Amino acid sequence: MPRSTWPRCTDAVVLAPSLLGADFARLADAVDALTGSGAERIHIDVMDGAFVPNFTFGTDTFRALRKITQLPLEAHLMIREPERHLETFARAGADGITIHYEACPHLHRTLATIRKLDCRSGAAINPSTGASHLDDVLEACDLALVMTIDPGFGGQTLIDRTLWKVERVRAEILRQGLTCDVEVDGGVDAGNARRCVEAGANVLVAGTAVFGHAGGPSAGYQALLDTLPPESRR
Repeated sequence: MPRSTWPRCTDAVVLAPSLLGADFARLADAVDALTGSGAERIHIDVMDGAFVPNFTFGTDTFRALRKITQLPLEAHLMIREPERHLETFARAGADGITIHYEACPHLHRTLATIRKLDCRSGAAINPSTGASHLDDVLEACDLALVMTIDPGFGGQTLIDRTLWKVERVRAEILRQGLTCDVEVDGGVDAGNARRCVEAGANVLVAGTAVFGHAGGPSAGYQALLDTLPPESRR
């Protein structure tokens, strides 16, 4: 199926395991361990050491994973000048590309370019950025991402205040009559996943909670899923 028609999850909440929480030396094993867990996508954080104080994955990671999985790959570009690298990530196998409001002065144009590359378009905001900054680009988004931590490192604690912004973004999407997904990323675990959903998120990114689980990624995925309201699951 074309990447641009990758089904939305408007009828249920979806968990997006983040490879930032996996063992970097065994990424293929981490992805393989999710087989049969019910995971419908994989979230991959791309960091450049400039926009955020860390380095992580690049296009070679996407090319390698594309060979071993059919799961959609979400590229979360936490980098400066993301517009320069969109085609490269699309060619490497990204099914969706999310860029940051703070790193992209021509956000609407860049989101439109992502769609032209046959990828799902996403716009993200950091905890210190107001939710209203997404209002004028939501119609160009397939996904609106509210960071619930300051980006750059895994294993952080969710900032409670950010859930108000999730509510605000969801309300604006409904006001505009759109079907844009609302994703949260950062510190999502069994103790707060339900609150994220109640605030309006329908895509939950989770790294440590999934890959750091004592029973392995599949067990971590299921444990997190079990905390969600039954009516929100597929």
